[in-house]
Amino acid sequence: MKKMIDVDFGSSRYDELVELRYKVLLEPLGLKFLDSFRDKEAAYLHIGCIESLDGKLVGGLILAPVNDKEIRMMQVAVEPVYQGEGIGRQLVAYAEKRAKEAGYSKIVMHAMLSVVHFYEKLGYKQEGDLFAEQGLTFAKMVKKL
Repeated sequence: MKKMIDVDFGSSRYDELVELRYKVLLEPLGLKFLDSFRDKEAAYLHIGCIESLDGKLVGGLILAPVNDKEIRMMQVAVEPVYQGEGIGRQLVAYAEKRAKEAGYSKIVMHAMLSVVHFYEKLGYKQEGDLFAEQGLTFAKMVKKL
């Protein structure tokens, strides 16, 4: 059984989330987590998914305010051994609920091409042209809440 939780910035659970994001998203691309980004993350909403039996963090994401109506979903990561179990879908649904509760009416994101179809199935629409960042191609995706 999995449980979605809010993760406090600067907590030991936050450190676990940073490590998970690094391991799943950055390390395979040869990128480093820059500690200079930590200060910005203090204003973000951090969401985790824990295994309710042992409390192990198995997934997470970040919601970063863009303005008072839009919030950006970033760095959605699920432990590789747990991928395919619906954790990504649960994380996104929880993030949408939390964003709505916080008064946001739209979620935006930059999705790698390999996951565009996943987000389309969850109601996200591509907006604008594809673009490149750090040698990867992304699509801007949007969902009204």
